[in-house]
Amino acid sequence: MWRRAAGFVWRTVRGEWQGIVVDPVRQLRARGLPALTLAFIAAFGVIFFHAVAQRPAGAVVVRMLGGVTADLPLGLALLRTPVSLYVPALDLPVWAGITQLFLAFALAELALGRARTLAVAYATTLAGTLMVRVMIALGPGWWGLGLPPEIGHVLDTGPSAAVVGLFTYLSVVRRAPVLFMLTGGSMVWESVAVPNLAGREHLIAIGVAIVMGLLHVRGQRWPNASATSARRRQLLPRPQATALARQQYAAHSVRKPMY
Repeated sequence: MWRRAAGFVWRTVRGEWQGIVVDPVRQLRARGLPALTLAFIAAFGVIFFHAVAQRPAGAVVVRMLGGVTADLPLGLALLRTPVSLYVPALDLPVWAGITQLFLAFALAELALGRARTLAVAYATTLAGTLMVRVMIALGPGWWGLGLPPEIGHVLDTGPSAAVVGLFTYLSVVRRAPVLFMLTGGSMVWESVAVPNLAGREHLIAIGVAIVMGLLHVRGQRWPNASATSARRRQLLPRPQATALARQQYAAHSVRKPMY
C-alpha cells in the first residue's frame, strides 16, 4: 500500500515537473525571449504605474486610469479593468508582486499561448469585479455572501486576481496539484484566515479559472474520442462499421434535447 502511494506521488510530481517546468523551458529555448512578451509587458507596466503613483498627482492619474471600485458606473469600470491589471495594490510589497506576476504570465504564455493567457487573466479579473457588485447588491447577510455598501469605495485587487487565476488554470489543465496548493490553495487559506474584499475576489478568480480549465480539458477529450471512434470504424468491415455508426447516431439523437 505504501509503495503504491509513494509511486502515485512520484508519478504525479514527475508529471507536474514535466508540464510546469520542463516543457516551458523547452519552449523558451526554442522561441527565445520574444516568447515572454506578455510577461515583460505586465512586469514593466506594474513598475511604471507604481513609480507614477509615488507622487500625489501621479496617484490620482493612476486611480483615474486603472482604479476600479464597485461604486463606479459599469461602463467606466469595464474600461478601466484592462489597465487595472497593471495597477498594484498600495498596501502590498510591489517587488514580490512583480515577481509573482512575471512568473505567472511567463509560464502561462509558454504553456498556453498569448491569446489564452490574456483571456484567462482578463476573465478572472473581470469576474471578481462583477461579483463584488452582486455581493453589494445583496447587502449584509445572505450567509456571509453579501457586503455592506461602503465596500463599494474599496479598490479591487489589481493584478493579483489575474495571477491567481493563471496559476489555478495552469494547475488544472496541466494536472499540477502541487502548483495549486502553493498558489490557489494558499489563497483560499488566506481568504479564510483574513477575510476581506481581496480574498473574496481571489476566491472568485480561483473558481472561474477552475471552471475554464475543466471546460478546456473536456473540450480536448471530445475530439480524441471522435478520432478513436473513426479509427475503429475504419478497422471494422463495412457492414459492422455502418451498424456502429448508426448506433452512435441513435445514441446522440436520444441525448439531444428537443425544443
